Amino acid sequence: MTALRDAAMKSKAWPFEEARRVLKRYEKKDPEKGFVLFETGYGPSGLPHIGTFGEVARTTMIRRAFEMISDIPTRLFCFSDDMDGMRKVPENVPQQEMLKQHLQEPLTTVPDPFGEYDSFGGHNNAMLRRFLDTFGFEYEFISATEFYKSGQFDATLLKAAEKYDAIMEVMLASLREERQQTYSCFLPISPKTGKVLYVPIKHVDAKAGTITFDDEDGQELTLPVTGGHVKLQWKPDFGARWAALDVDFEMYGKDHSTNTPIYDGICKILGGRPPEHFTYELFLDQHGQKISKSKGNGLSIDEWLTYAATESLSYFMFQKPKTAKRMYFDVIPKAVDEYHQQLRAWPDQTPEQQLANPVWHIHGGAVPASDMVVPFQMLLNLASVAGAKDKSGLWGFIRRYAPEASAETNPTLDAAAEFAVRYFNDFVAPTRVFRAPSEVERRALEDLAGRLAAWDQPADAEALQTMVFAIGREHGFEPMKDWFQALYQVLLGADQGPRFGGFIALYGIEETRALIERALAGELAAPANA
Repeated sequence: MTALRDAAMKSKAWPFEEARRVLKRYEKKDPEKGFVLFETGYGPSGLPHIGTFGEVARTTMIRRAFEMISDIPTRLFCFSDDMDGMRKVPENVPQQEMLKQHLQEPLTTVPDPFGEYDSFGGHNNAMLRRFLDTFGFEYEFISATEFYKSGQFDATLLKAAEKYDAIMEVMLASLREERQQTYSCFLPISPKTGKVLYVPIKHVDAKAGTITFDDEDGQELTLPVTGGHVKLQWKPDFGARWAALDVDFEMYGKDHSTNTPIYDGICKILGGRPPEHFTYELFLDQHGQKISKSKGNGLSIDEWLTYAATESLSYFMFQKPKTAKRMYFDVIPKAVDEYHQQLRAWPDQTPEQQLANPVWHIHGGAVPASDMVVPFQMLLNLASVAGAKDKSGLWGFIRRYAPEASAETNPTLDAAAEFAVRYFNDFVAPTRVFRAPSEVERRALEDLAGRLAAWDQPADAEALQTMVFAIGREHGFEPMKDWFQALYQVLLGADQGPRFGGFIALYGIEETRALIERALAGELAAPANA
């Protein structure tokens, strides 16, 4: 364990680099609260999207890395800003007209359009928790509504009233002149309409702990800043939450990065120590646009899990968090196969290499063995040529290729076979475009079919790959990728595909020869099959 900890202290894997920054906060003495606090924030203004999950997944990876290099206890708070007013109606939820009647109300008082929970905020919070529980995260959930109303935030809110001018100085410097005229860090909740009011504050009485303002109907009202009668604007709320909870680490998207000095400044004004920050790049949809909760674009967590296991999503999150990533359905097969490549590499790696391997961070060091004897991409191609309607249609081929494999001994492969059929039918089949071969390609395919008909050796993937490669070279393909692309386009209706020798070994020598004969006869490229 000591040797592994020493390796972790030097590891260049980004979770360890971040963990060492957090540890440096407590070089001289342990935290007075008795633990190191990691936090993630969530705005439940719409259904949770995959970026929200990413924050918790990545923060958990840093937390695990911290626990490898330190004996200080840790906790993870998932904080939901569910007292925020609903500023617009998300496009991807039902009962749009009903929701429009509740604009500017706190999300925890807006009725649930799905009719399942006591509020829209409650519904979205439950969705988030269900997703996080699916992945087995260890976390403590905090609702801003409960935090404000229970009095847990009262001391910080009274401090904010006392330091109102200092907070406003930080905020006003960041605002345009017209916004400065009406801005206040305090947002009263109207006792008449229940709405979150963006109104000028006429007076702050720090001694009494109250604010005075004009309600929507023009009547002057005075409310205590405590007890959930008032909430903080979101930027001051960020810094105040850090101070109130003594947060040690929080990450957020690049779109927040310019606000970091504001968050830090307000935290300091309120007597807190700003946490360590980590800014990650944004997730993009298939058009390169930022994923948005209100638009519902990009992938949802449920959608990813319809086509692949949870670990593949965690693997995707581990990769290059400082790089913007396009996140659409077509990234799933690559993530699945690369995750299993890393699992297979794990047993033969040195401790230093293992700590840099994504699977250490996904599984917290308890890394399982991979039972994927057939890559996911190969399963997709098999589903294509076999016309499989369910996973049982693939297992006949799999057992011939790997006789020792079964649904019982290879549960991950069994699940992947079902995912592959589903993915193929939803995304691959509708976009397949077969083409007829050129004359040069036709001669090469005839040669391949002839050699397969005469093949009298075991169906060894490497031997078959060598033979396919030799045919391409003999028929003058240059570069060689043109030959393999021709195989994919003519036989599979795709631009990319698997190592073709492995495909032949899995699908079968005679079956592949028959597939080539169908392509040469023009059956695959016929309009009905295109």
